Amino acid sequence: MIRRVKFLAKEAQLRVKYMTSKDCIFCKIVSGEMKTNFIVETDKVVAFNDINPVSDVHILIVPKKHIESAVEISDSDASDLVEMHRVAKKLVEDNKLEAFRLAYNGGRFQHVGHLHMHLLAGQKVDWKKL
Repeated sequence: MIRRVKFLAKEAQLRVKYMTSKDCIFCKIVSGEMKTNFIVETDKVVAFNDINPVSDVHILIVPKKHIESAVEISDSDASDLVEMHRVAKKLVEDNKLEAFRLAYNGGRFQHVGHLHMHLLAGQKVDWKKL
């Protein structure tokens, strides 16, 4: 119970920070303003471990181009989306994942206003925390 409360408090702090920041945290990560260890970096996409993992493997795959959300995707974003899936495939192969999920969040479930894909794998995924 205490663990759950601590998680919720941390999550609330992060959401407030992300919602009140004028700058996009993922854009800061992509630009190098916020230091992050990339697992994969291409000309269009970066991938890195989620700071609040909900499964054994929880990797975020983020286009370098700022796209607000899945509902904001346009025809000109096609190559970015294809590259996101290429990177996901590479990560699945590199990590020898036999079972995995790829997920996009939207609306109130999207914590950061920058399109990103979650690569999830492991024994259990805590969907309530995603």
